Amino acid sequence: MSSGEFSQLMNRFYDVATKVLVRTDAYIDKFVGDEVMAVYVPLFAGHNPAQQAMIAAAGLLQATGHSDADGPWLPVGVGVYTGVAFFGTVPDADGGFSDFTALGDTVNVAARLVGAAQPGEALISKTTCAASGVDVACLEKRDLSVKGKSEPISVCVLNSLSPLDLSLPRSGS
Repeated sequence: MSSGEFSQLMNRFYDVATKVLVRTDAYIDKFVGDEVMAVYVPLFAGHNPAQQAMIAAAGLLQATGHSDADGPWLPVGVGVYTGVAFFGTVPDADGGFSDFTALGDTVNVAARLVGAAQPGEALISKTTCAASGVDVACLEKRDLSVKGKSEPISVCVLNSLSPLDLSLPRSGS
């Protein structure tokens, strides 16, 4: 595709991802190329941030067309992991301020889950599923070996065919 078409595609993705994430009370940490990183901070994401993150995962798959008969307009994979994240600054090459971002093992594992997700699926850690209170008995389960972890990460696989009712909140609610 041309650079103009690619730019339009990325802008469309940024737009729909932002809408999904804002509607689920996420803190959007950053967009990097064709990836978005969002964090659900308990103070801001309501009483169940894990459930909000799962709703966002389903919403991102839906918003990119993974449940459409014609297929997705952008094939995406999603990773969701629950744990403690630290926020801090990352210096530039000269030691000055460059970026304020989420850091730590939780962020790294979430990134590994994104990397392992196939287009059209969200890999959601079992700890996130348990914290969400959502009944995930109907979802496929996998154990994934990820860099930096000695034990596999257990995940539930959410996709457009999953029989869960994880609907996005309506705008303004």
